[in-house]
Amino acid sequence: MRVDARGLTFEVRTGGPEGGEAVLLLHGFPQHAGEWDEVTPALHAAGLRTYALDQRGYSPGARPADVAAYRIPELVADAAAVLDALGVTTAHLVGHDWGAIVAWGLAAAHPERVRTLTAVSVPHPAAMGHALATDPRQKARSSYIALFRKPGKAEKVLLAFRAATLRRMLAGVGDVDRYADPMREPGALTAALNWYRAMTGADMKAVGPVGVPTTFVWSDRDVAIGRTAADACAAHVTGDYRFVVLPGVTHWIPDEAPGPLAAAILARAGR
Repeated sequence: MRVDARGLTFEVRTGGPEGGEAVLLLHGFPQHAGEWDEVTPALHAAGLRTYALDQRGYSPGARPADVAAYRIPELVADAAAVLDALGVTTAHLVGHDWGAIVAWGLAAAHPERVRTLTAVSVPHPAAMGHALATDPRQKARSSYIALFRKPGKAEKVLLAFRAATLRRMLAGVGDVDRYADPMREPGALTAALNWYRAMTGADMKAVGPVGVPTTFVWSDRDVAIGRTAADACAAHVTGDYRFVVLPGVTHWIPDEAPGPLAAAILARAGR
């Protein structure tokens, strides 16, 4: 379905019983709402109603040109506005990768809208800041961001030779084409990369502590997020907190381990 919010049009995949408690699912880079396709059946079977959002830059009708339009406060405002447009007062919130950053921001700024939070792969922004400041290995893991922030060069590198570099980066998701091909559409990859280009330290630091019941799901073969950042997450959650480690799984948790992830989401949602 399509949802109009904040002057933009978002694509939203819906499923599950219409009367079920709502779950808002936020994808990461360079994917889309389809990354939740193998996770949602278990949520539906448990009576939950899911809304998987193609976020700003990924929905063709929500692709502003200005880099500043992709700052974290804008992304958080989108998620809240989509809930409003759907008529959803409160939701269980699930986010992976960049979607996790948006979810942390929404849970911190608008806890009254969030029943529970399940953040996947990326910990609280303050935990990432701590790791980047104290762990040289995390700095090395995050070095790819410097390329992503370079307009034109990043697109050239990632899309060259039928998006060979982008496809290698996605190794582990199964059907690589379903994520790589949409990024080859005109303007799509630039919009997705604008999330990185709009990112500022001030916006990351502005995400406060989270008081809602929270689960952080991390995998020990994640090349982007190391153990220092993962372990630091707990210090920034004041509500009930659970840390779930998936051994032998890479960064692409929703695609690679949908069953264990669904179990973690359901446990947090009290199902």
